[in-house]
Amino acid sequence: MDAKKLFELEKKYVMPTYTRHPIVLASGIKNYVLDSNGKRYLDFVGALATCPVGHNNPDVVAAIEAQAKKLINTTCLYYTEPQILLAQELAKLSGLSKTFFSNSGSEANEVAIKLARKHTQKKGIISTEHAFHGRTMGALSATHKERYKEYCKPLVPGFSFVPYGDAAALESAITDDTAAFIVEPIQGEAGVIMPPKGYLQEVRKTCDKHSVLLILDEVQTGVGRTGTFYCYEQEGILPDIVTLAKGLANGVPIGATTASDKVACAFDPGDQGSTFGGNALSCAAALATINYITKNKLMNNAKTTGEYFMKKLRQMPSKHVTEVRGKGLMIGAELNIPAKQIVEKCIANGLLVNNASDTVLRFLPPLITMKEDVDRAMEVLMEALS
Repeated sequence: MDAKKLFELEKKYVMPTYTRHPIVLASGIKNYVLDSNGKRYLDFVGALATCPVGHNNPDVVAAIEAQAKKLINTTCLYYTEPQILLAQELAKLSGLSKTFFSNSGSEANEVAIKLARKHTQKKGIISTEHAFHGRTMGALSATHKERYKEYCKPLVPGFSFVPYGDAAALESAITDDTAAFIVEPIQGEAGVIMPPKGYLQEVRKTCDKHSVLLILDEVQTGVGRTGTFYCYEQEGILPDIVTLAKGLANGVPIGATTASDKVACAFDPGDQGSTFGGNALSCAAALATINYITKNKLMNNAKTTGEYFMKKLRQMPSKHVTEVRGKGLMIGAELNIPAKQIVEKCIANGLLVNNASDTVLRFLPPLITMKEDVDRAMEVLMEALS
């Protein structure tokens, strides 16, 4: 269909909640996507971190195709092999015990909040300033930006906020009714904000001291993006609850809330449910995605390629790029000019990038991205900034 006609139909029939770039993406292969006119773009957005093993990955496609021919969804009234095997795999990878499956990061965090309240019999949830945890009512209540939530107040009561990266502020905010502290290992939507060294270790100690649960939101940092499957592994800690989504099934919707056995067992039958959560198709795609990442050592590639990319970004003129921060292939470049205009120039020249705030370019490319892809992206970036 003609792109102009499609834009008209979208305006007529789709709720106006998105500001889209005026291109129609039609297909993809590895770390490239093609629009409806056949123009090719190097994808450094990675569908917002949801496609870690690349577009049209043959292993994932084969797993989806094979499962779709057998069974897509039965609901959780019955057992299915892919769901149980995926839960087992996440237990091995996380060091935790049991998983509840849903369909998105928002849902995964919603479940984490409910589980924390059920386990502790307390209501208080502490989050951080500039945090983003989702758009369902509980996850939105843990999200800091007023623009996202002002229109739908009153929100869920019991939420408070402390400065990100400040463990002392967390300890001061804990009360007798605090159930949990929810935090991102790296703040993604805020502009790839890194915490001080040792922050998560101090947070873990503080939570243990006051018998408060630690919920780590790894929706964006997880699935190998920062160089290990979970970012928290690099800090030598273990959360009580961890959430995943985005890249877990390489673009197929899925959410996962994994908890220690002690915490997970607070849920009784009927306390939580999801019609599509843990469906056989999503779980088969997730198993194939994890297997591909592991088999091809993509976590190590994320680390080495990410370091190379950040080094290149830091060599750009300081009059344009004032700071580069990130870990693995989750990278932010702070500009001294509006990021949106650079995004538009990059798209025009065949590179997809994203602005996470007014002045931050965010890069979340597939974990298959190599140094030669970085070099190509840098050429386009340099041209855009010049």
